[in-house]
Amino acid sequence: MILVTGGTGLVGAHLLWQLVQEEIPVRATYRDIRRLERVRRVFSYYTAQGDGFFEKIHWVEADINDLMALESAFDQVSQVYHCAAMISFDPGDFRQLRKVNAEGTANVVNLCLSRQVQKLCYASSIATIGKPLNDAPATEEDYGPDRQRNVYALSKLSAEMEVWRGAQEGLPVVIVNPGIILGPGFWQGASGRIFGIAARGPSYAPPGGSGFVGVGDVVQIMVQLMQSSIVNERFIVVAEQLSYRELLGMMAREFNKKGPAKTLPLWGLEILWRLDWLRCLFGGGRRKLTKSNVASLKHPTLYVNGKIKEALQYSFEPLKESIIASCRHYDREHRKLSD
Repeated sequence: MILVTGGTGLVGAHLLWQLVQEEIPVRATYRDIRRLERVRRVFSYYTAQGDGFFEKIHWVEADINDLMALESAFDQVSQVYHCAAMISFDPGDFRQLRKVNAEGTANVVNLCLSRQVQKLCYASSIATIGKPLNDAPATEEDYGPDRQRNVYALSKLSAEMEVWRGAQEGLPVVIVNPGIILGPGFWQGASGRIFGIAARGPSYAPPGGSGFVGVGDVVQIMVQLMQSSIVNERFIVVAEQLSYRELLGMMAREFNKKGPAKTLPLWGLEILWRLDWLRCLFGGGRRKLTKSNVASLKHPTLYVNGKIKEALQYSFEPLKESIIASCRHYDREHRKLSD
């Protein structure tokens, strides 16, 4: 039996689709039963028989911070894909981020050890990769301190430390550090909102850029790593490095809209994050722009993907193909809502 935590997220849902085709018993955790329909919808992107594949999954309601519920999900499990996580860049969420991402991962690792799980794959993020001091491209070896680190990155780094603790105690592990993951079906998620922005034909784009990857590449790499003899390694999973202006332009063209013609000036963002801080200080609410967000836009990091390409002899799908497919699903679904 294979267990997937966070089965109703972007990575979890597409990973489940990948796994159920292999005729291996799969169990997945969820927290909100209403989110199961998102997984069913993802399956419908790939086949007209999506319901039949969906029914092959053994679903367990379990929060990774609820040990009693989580323990039942580990019954007779041989491999674990740990995808459950909280994503937020609001400093006010730091305690909750640590509880979910770090303490929750510790729970998963401890159960893997006690149940003698054969292998654990942890879905982390390039947010934990340190920025080299000399502005060289970042590799898997860059763990050093980074003045740009945000609260999400700190919580995921703590989670990775729990995974490495498990490795020291005898648990075979692999960690993937994906870039910003692009894929269909989760339009309100962190990266999913980019499609909605592009569909409106934005005039401006943020400065800087990042490493991007299609969700299909992420899940294929995770499965291949778990099926390999590779253990106790981490891998940057980035297909291409793009500026945000390039990315929004590619998406906008798929929606028959003009891409952004201008880039927001950095001095303007410096003012905006301070105004956002004052807004939350006196009026409450969630942060929309932080100092660390702006710092990352001012100093983007280039990520090297050579390690995973060599380890698995892997060739990434052109990012444009993933973007085209995702934009078509977005357009189709939002046309239905407007009809």
